[in-house]
Amino acid sequence: MTSSSSAIKSVLSFLSEICAINDSHDSWENPRKFASYAKRLHVVISQLVRSSLPEHLPASAKTSIKGIAENLKNVAASMEVYGKKSKIYVLIYCESLCLSLQEATVAIGGWLALLDSAIDEIVNPDLHKKIADLSNDMKQAQYRVTENEERVHHTLQKEGEGRPTSKIIQSAIVMDLARALGIDSNNPADLLEQVQLLKKDLACSSSVAERRILTSVERIVDNWSTETQNLAQTFDIDSDDDLHISPFKNFLCPLTKTVMKNPVVLESSLTYERAAISYWFDRCLEDGRDPTCPVTGQVLNSLEQKPNIGLAGAIEEWTNRNIENQIACAVQYLSEDSPSMEHVEKVFDNMHKITEENQLARYKVRIAGIDVLLVKFLKNFTKSMGSHVRSKGLMALLSIAKDEESKKTMLEEGVSRLTIHSLIGSSEIEREYAVRLLLELSSDEAYCAKIASEKGALVLLSSMAGNSEQPSLANLAEEVLRRMEGVEENIKHLAIAGRFEPLLNRLCEGSDDGKIEMACMVGSMTLTNSAKEQIASRSAKTLVDLLANPEGRTPSLRALHNLSCLDDNVTILVDSAVLPAITTIMFEIRDSSAEQKELAAAVIANIVSKPGQWELASADKERNLLQSESIISSLLGLLSLSSAQCQLSTLQILYGIAQSPHASESVMAHIKLCDGLKSIITFLDHAEVEHRTYAFRLTRLLSDRLGEDLANELKKSNKLHLIKNEILDTQATDGKRSDAACILANLPLSDAEVKDVLGVSFVGWIVATLKEQHRSSNLRTSRPISVMDEGLLGLLLHFTRSPDQESVNIIKEHRIMTIFCEQLVFSSKAKERKLAALGLKYLSETGRAISGGESEPQPPHGFCASLFFMCRRGSSKPSACLVHNSPCEEESQLCLLKGNCIKPLVDLLKDDDTSVQIAAVEALSTLALDTYSANFESVVDELERLGVVNAVFSLFIQARSGELQEKALWMVERMLRVENQTQKNALNQPLVRALVEAFKHGNTVTKKHAQDALTSLKQISGVSGKTSVQNRGRR
Repeated sequence: MTSSSSAIKSVLSFLSEICAINDSHDSWENPRKFASYAKRLHVVISQLVRSSLPEHLPASAKTSIKGIAENLKNVAASMEVYGKKSKIYVLIYCESLCLSLQEATVAIGGWLALLDSAIDEIVNPDLHKKIADLSNDMKQAQYRVTENEERVHHTLQKEGEGRPTSKIIQSAIVMDLARALGIDSNNPADLLEQVQLLKKDLACSSSVAERRILTSVERIVDNWSTETQNLAQTFDIDSDDDLHISPFKNFLCPLTKTVMKNPVVLESSLTYERAAISYWFDRCLEDGRDPTCPVTGQVLNSLEQKPNIGLAGAIEEWTNRNIENQIACAVQYLSEDSPSMEHVEKVFDNMHKITEENQLARYKVRIAGIDVLLVKFLKNFTKSMGSHVRSKGLMALLSIAKDEESKKTMLEEGVSRLTIHSLIGSSEIEREYAVRLLLELSSDEAYCAKIASEKGALVLLSSMAGNSEQPSLANLAEEVLRRMEGVEENIKHLAIAGRFEPLLNRLCEGSDDGKIEMACMVGSMTLTNSAKEQIASRSAKTLVDLLANPEGRTPSLRALHNLSCLDDNVTILVDSAVLPAITTIMFEIRDSSAEQKELAAAVIANIVSKPGQWELASADKERNLLQSESIISSLLGLLSLSSAQCQLSTLQILYGIAQSPHASESVMAHIKLCDGLKSIITFLDHAEVEHRTYAFRLTRLLSDRLGEDLANELKKSNKLHLIKNEILDTQATDGKRSDAACILANLPLSDAEVKDVLGVSFVGWIVATLKEQHRSSNLRTSRPISVMDEGLLGLLLHFTRSPDQESVNIIKEHRIMTIFCEQLVFSSKAKERKLAALGLKYLSETGRAISGGESEPQPPHGFCASLFFMCRRGSSKPSACLVHNSPCEEESQLCLLKGNCIKPLVDLLKDDDTSVQIAAVEALSTLALDTYSANFESVVDELERLGVVNAVFSLFIQARSGELQEKALWMVERMLRVENQTQKNALNQPLVRALVEAFKHGNTVTKKHAQDALTSLKQISGVSGKTSVQNRGRR
């Protein structure tokens, strides 16, 4: 087949296809117009083929046929869009399709002109005329997009840009779209069908704009369909015609689909809601096109909107009749004893609708008493209705509350309590309407006060306002609270709920009377720690300044007392100069009431309860510190002249100052100087428990430093037995018994006083108690901390210092050395380990004292002599002890070696507490006292075997200058007297360096021991700065 034949065949094929498409889909004007040209062209080409064989055609004719075929191919593609794609798809691309047809038609007209010039007019005049006429018509052809199609096309393009649309605009779009599609806009089924076809066309589309258009059109048509279906249900509460009058169709705005409130007539004679049509006009102008009537699509020459007075009157009459019917229906259902919740929900909906924007309806609802009925109904049936129905009820109340008289009535009926209960509703919508209703009710100050007085209202609102997960609810709640803050009566309620800004603003910036009132509130409230810190940081200075005002003194003291209970506030209060102001009230102002002094003392007691900044702060106008003599003297004076409560606070103050590491030494010296011990110990047997408790605590601290003075005072007042009885009192607290035990332990009692006050039986009780603690620890994964262990161990020390036979018997009977040794292992407190080590030291010293006086017993004379020797032969003699150079029994209670106490003491040399290490060194030092003994070298060898020597050497090398270094050096020097140790450590450079440093920087005693040790090591020449021969050789 020749190329010309193929081109003619293609032309005829395309023309047949185009005509077939148009015959089956002739909805669009432009395809119909081109189809008419296509039919004429088909006739022309067919006649041309019949008149001449294709291969005999001139070259120019063949070229024109090929050009026509190419253009028809493009037209066929456009016609296929018109015929097979959805109508909405065609509208999206109507302009490009129109342009494509226009260009193709003009081009084909040109090719026909070329063909015409190639055909001999004489041979075939009829064909020549047909081609010329068709060429001229096609070159002059004009395709156009209708005004409505163009409007819809531009609207859809805007939707492709993702622009938001309101309900009014959506309605206008639907009407334009329906008009362009040639379907009824009130028939949503046809519209939905077209949308589904579009969805099918765009199923594989990757264009963002196309997907946006599809999503937008789907949403708009779905909304329109829903609105159309719901038109007849605007006020449908009951199916009975006498309860509801359906609106006439002309009552509804074509754009909003709701009953019009302000109907206006346009140039097109159609009526719209004024607000809706105005919005549509603005949108048209914004899009740069002429405003139209949405229903007809008519371009309006005038935008005038004339009120439709007749229709407005008819709508008003219809509205009033419906309101009356709805009110009657509401009264009926809300008055029933067993109402249907379905009917009630509709009542709530209708009451909201008719009262939302209709003032007359709100008046009629109030006259009918529905506001009261609603509140009572919600109160009585709230448990039987779900959160959804309750939210509808709150929504109705919110609309009705816009009437001030109804609002007042509802508040009297308890609507505020009902609403507050809904703040904890199960649904977010219920909580939202509850907050909105409270916002409406809080528009008046009197109503604000009533709402705030309801239990839990402000707490719930504050919690809701701080919920960042629901910002809309939080903002509403915050607005309600802001209104509450404007009412003075609510300040306290707000503060209780955790909102302190109104209170603090008035306290810091208000009048004197206002400040006093706010201080009273702060003093009387139960505050959280965070609240105390917030208030103190803002108002501490104001409260301190208020102390100078006689009327504000007591309220301010109460507030300060409340705030001072928080440890973190101590620095804030001290920085605000609270101490000088309070001590002035306590010691200088004569007319200070008993309550003021009690509060002032209580504030200081709270401040000094823990060490802190107060130790360096001025406490009076003379800038004296709290631990100064003048302040301590004044405090001691209060113990005898003030009320019982003030006395208690004074004891607490003295205890707080005395337990401070920086103030304890000076305060105890001042107590002694001012003869305060006598005043303090009188409270040991006070009638009140708290007085006795703090008296014992303070006396315990004093006994550490003023043991001898305290002992004298206690003896004079015969209170030693009282303290012992307190230890034995099982009804007393463990803390108090521990304090009593520590007091007696710290007192320097003579042997006679120990036996008289404590007694032998008391030792058995002490040991039994300690053993019970030990047994209890074996039943647990960790040792329980006994508050009494420290005192009990201290008491045992009283029985370890005397070498008389009765004391020795007590020691052996109760195995006291074993008790001390066990405490070294099991105790978790450094003080207890220190006491146990000291106990071992005293027992070891007692053992040495006894062994020094012991000798082989002399045999009796006379008749019993023979019996004595007979008995002696059968008895076993204990082996000699290296330490005591005399027989010691296994597990002896007076020998560290036989008592297996060496290893625990060695372990104690690594303790973190220096005082414990010192006590352990002192105990071990009792093993190296007798350096001139014949077996001292054996003793040191044994100590080396047990690890004592290396441990002591290491401790000395690591110890800094001080008591621990001195004690360790004493032992080092003693051990280095043994030749074996001298030889082993001659090359111990760390030891030598430590000895040299001690010699250079130590005190007199330390230097002497270091010199002796270096002499033993033959390193003395190195002390003067010269290097010994041995050292030079090593280097």
